[in-house]
Amino acid sequence: MAKIELLAPAGDLHRLKTAVRYGADAVYIGGKQFSLRSRAGNFSLEEIAEGVRFAKEYHANVHTTVNMLPHEEDLKGLEDYLKALEDIGVKAIICASPAMMQCAKRVAPKLEVHVSTQHSITNSAAVNYWKVHGADRVVLARELTLEQLAATCSGSELPLEVFIHGGMCVSYSGRCMLSNHMTLRDANRGGCAQSCRWKYRLYEAGKAIHDEERLFSMSSKDLIGARFLPELIRLGIASVKIEGRMKSAYYIATLVHTYRMMIDEINEKGTITQATMNEYCEQLMKAENRPTASGFYEGLPDESKHLYGVNGAGISKEYIADVLAYDEAKQLATLQVRNRFEPGTMAEVFAPHQASQTFQIQEIMDEDGLRLEAANQPMRIVKIKTDIKMVKYAMIRKVIERDARYSE
Repeated sequence: MAKIELLAPAGDLHRLKTAVRYGADAVYIGGKQFSLRSRAGNFSLEEIAEGVRFAKEYHANVHTTVNMLPHEEDLKGLEDYLKALEDIGVKAIICASPAMMQCAKRVAPKLEVHVSTQHSITNSAAVNYWKVHGADRVVLARELTLEQLAATCSGSELPLEVFIHGGMCVSYSGRCMLSNHMTLRDANRGGCAQSCRWKYRLYEAGKAIHDEERLFSMSSKDLIGARFLPELIRLGIASVKIEGRMKSAYYIATLVHTYRMMIDEINEKGTITQATMNEYCEQLMKAENRPTASGFYEGLPDESKHLYGVNGAGISKEYIADVLAYDEAKQLATLQVRNRFEPGTMAEVFAPHQASQTFQIQEIMDEDGLRLEAANQPMRIVKIKTDIKMVKYAMIRKVIERDARYSE
């Protein structure tokens, strides 16, 4: 089987390093200029350079989004910016504007050019059009079924990238003007206000037609495509992409950790049993704060794959601590608190390239060895006794029963 790239998002250096440590083959980031997701932290050139250096230590690559649809005033400084990315060692840029693509090929030829999903490419003829115009990879539209994807793969002359996990657009990806119309925040220039997730009163002929107690909203459930990963690998997809440059380090670590183990198991064994696939999907659910569905992979989504009347998002407090150190002789783990936990809490620790292990937290102590009734101050340093060998950069979460609404 051809090796498939696991491509992870990062909104800042901390999240980039987390993605790389947990097994991403490549990370995509946004710079301060020419990038969508303007509300993400985004990277200065100095930070991009540091991220590239760090990634190379792990034999990983950095892709940078240059994916805004520019107006005339947005093009100033583009050539210098692209040359700087090339000099830094960025592997690829993700572009939506043909002018930006042509500029990159002219002034920074070492950069790969990946055509953004904003172009909504859904067939091999469009893929091959971009090959003629110098593209190195195409990120396909999210709106392809698995059957359509197979047909596109069979006739395409460029490597293909698809989304495997994360947020979906209630509109046709790359074609939404709702935010711009309602707020003058242009989704195609980095300012989407996610107007689809707002709550609305509905009227017909001036008369309210919706319950005032439950205002209307509309959005897609998030994508979880894990069950289709073996087929995507069989089809020869070059890269599977996790959406979420604005997501937390815990979210990124959980998803990258799980997809890394899935990919490695498929490469080693050729397949994954149904029971093991269920276990991996359960792991993925531990990062979610919004209901998930299979997107377009199984066909045109029906109403069950959308959210109406509710935003659907919540705040997860499962992630409780980061591991800073472990004293094997004393069986003592040093943790930094993220969310409250108490003695008796059933927990699970997971680390880069290591399977999760479940244990019960017994005694909690402060840095001076005094017992605590609870670890309830975020960022506080505490210690716990455990015979599980923990490594730096591991994360700990509570073991809880998942709400059925988070799985399909």
